[in-house]
Parts: sequence; structure tokens; C-alpha cells
Amino acid sequence: MEATKCNLVSFVTIGCILVLLPRMAKAQQTYKPPAVFIFGDSLSDPGNNNYIRTLSRANNPPNGIDFPGGYPTGRYSNGRTTVDIIGQLLGLTEFIPPYLAPNTTGAMILNGVNYASGAGGILDSSGYILYGRIAMNKQLDYFANTKAQIIAMLGEEVGMRLISSALYSSNLGSNDYLNNYYQPASPIGNLSSSQVAALVLTTYRGQLTRLYNLGARKIVVASLGPIGCIPFQLTFRFSRDGQCSEKVNAQAREFNAGLLGLVNELNANLPGAKIVYADAYKGVSEMIANPSAFGFSVVDRGCCGAGGPYKGAVPCLPNFKICPNRFDYLFWDPYHPTDKANVVLSNRFWDTPGYTYPMSVKQLIMS
Repeated sequence: MEATKCNLVSFVTIGCILVLLPRMAKAQQTYKPPAVFIFGDSLSDPGNNNYIRTLSRANNPPNGIDFPGGYPTGRYSNGRTTVDIIGQLLGLTEFIPPYLAPNTTGAMILNGVNYASGAGGILDSSGYILYGRIAMNKQLDYFANTKAQIIAMLGEEVGMRLISSALYSSNLGSNDYLNNYYQPASPIGNLSSSQVAALVLTTYRGQLTRLYNLGARKIVVASLGPIGCIPFQLTFRFSRDGQCSEKVNAQAREFNAGLLGLVNELNANLPGAKIVYADAYKGVSEMIANPSAFGFSVVDRGCCGAGGPYKGAVPCLPNFKICPNRFDYLFWDPYHPTDKANVVLSNRFWDTPGYTYPMSVKQLIMS
């Protein structure tokens, strides 16, 4: 009798598995990562600046030493950016290509395009000291071109479905301070910090609204990090013992508070919009405050750079000697995090409560 029951249970279990397997397989087959369109500065640039005349480039070794293949691509890091890693978490098998790369054409753009540019800012004037760069307004012009190409390939209905279901990332604002407001000859240098924040946020409101009007619905907007803690600022503000500039960080927090308010405003006023605020300030600050918890031992110096005790004056130039223990470092160069730090930050944004508002990136994708 017991054997009969056991056989019956086994039969039922096997039957259930046989019924469920096709459904599970179908679910796996039907999942397709959304297209990803990326706007930003050097924190997200995959190599657009390789194709313009500029003083801001990273297409030389040792940049990219830990990128797949071990070669420089134009990313300002030893490895991947946060948007690269989030793309992998999404299930993408290839990195989103730079808009200006000659081979970013045809069917390739249906998976998404990256428009980010080193030295680019929200304001057109930001990054002027580095000559060439692609500001947010121009990046949006490029996206409008991409949208037209997608519709030409797929038709209006299918093309707009791709556009509306895609994930959008915008990581801007640092250069509006570091490579504009803080520069001696800045065109906005006569403004107060509150006036600068208001000007930049008003401009950003118009840009994000334009992105929405072009069809974007799911948008992740990153805050400023604690830019008063980067090696560049520690060097030029003559930091003692690696102490962050509280003045600069206070200005970053002022901007971030306004940005969070802007996200709430746009979510309330733009029908169907799902805009997520990603708190880079909190994520990076935690790594600085408690480095050992994340496997870091150096959080006040760049691994690749030159100038003073923080290596914060000169970026990672061709064949610079790098630190012998780069996986212990939070910062790769005077401005940018290492691949390891970007992994921590990306995982926070992906599905860790408290780092994104009003939902995680994973929840945004599933919504």
C-alpha cells in the first residue's frame, strides 16, 4: 500500500513537472531585455569622446585593464561603468554601444544606444575647459535621430512600443559644478550655489520633459555623488588627511534635494511616467565611511593619476604606472570609481531598498 502511495505521489509529481516545464521554458524564451538608452557624462561614456576633438578621452591604457578583453574602450575606468553592469543585470549579452561609433547602425540600435560624453553637462557651457563634449541637449538630438531610425525600420506602432518600453538612464550634473561653476572663468561663477542649483534643475526639467515627449516612460535619474570627496577636489582644496570638502558636498546635497523634488514633480505631472531617483550620494558615501565593509582600503586617492598625495591633479594618461593593488581602491583616477565600486553601486540601484525612489531599477523593469 505504501509503495502504491509513493508511486502515485511520484507519478503526480512527475506529471506536474512535465506540465510546468514547457511553461517555464516558454517564459525563459519570451523574456527579452528591454532596449536601454543612456545619457550622461564620463561616468557613463563608453567611448563617444573617441570620435570628437576633445581634451577629455580615456581610450588609452591602462584604462580598461579590467574590462572584458583587457583593452581601453574610452570608458573612464579600469573596467565597466554602472550602466554596463546594470545592463548585465538586465540580461543583456552585449554592452550598449556609443552613438558615435561607426558600427552603431541598423539592427544594433534596437537594443539601445549610449549617448554619454566625458565632460558633458546639463548646461551647454559645462565642460568648456575641456573643449569638445556632448551636452545633454545634443544627446537628446541624437536620441531623436535614433528614434526616427527605429521607426523607419520597424514602423510607427512597433517602433514606439520599443521606445516606450525601453529603460532610460540619465547621469548628469557633476560637470555643471566641477567643470563649470568651480572654474575661475565660469560663465555662471557669479551666481550663488542656490542660483546654480535652480538654473541647472530648471534646465534639466526641460530636458527630461523633452525625453518624455519623445516617448520615454521608464527613466532612472542618478543623483550627484559626494563630489567633495573625489581625489580631484581633495587635491585642489588642499585637503588635510583626506577629509572631504563639506562645502562642496553641501552643494551636491542641495542639488540632489532639488532633483528628488523634480522627480516627484515629473512623476505627478507626466501621465504614465515612471521616473526613479538613484541615490549615488548615499551609495558612494557609505563606501567612503566604511571601506572595509566593501573590501576597500584606499578611498582618498586615485589608482591611476598624478599630482600630490591624492593623485588628483592629472588623469590616467597613456601608460601611467598604476597602483599595485587596484582592487583595494574606490577611485580609479581623480574623478571616477573603479569597476569594483561600480559593482557595489549598481547592485544597490538594482534591488537594494533605500537607494532608489520610489522603486528599484528591477521593479521599474517589471512594472
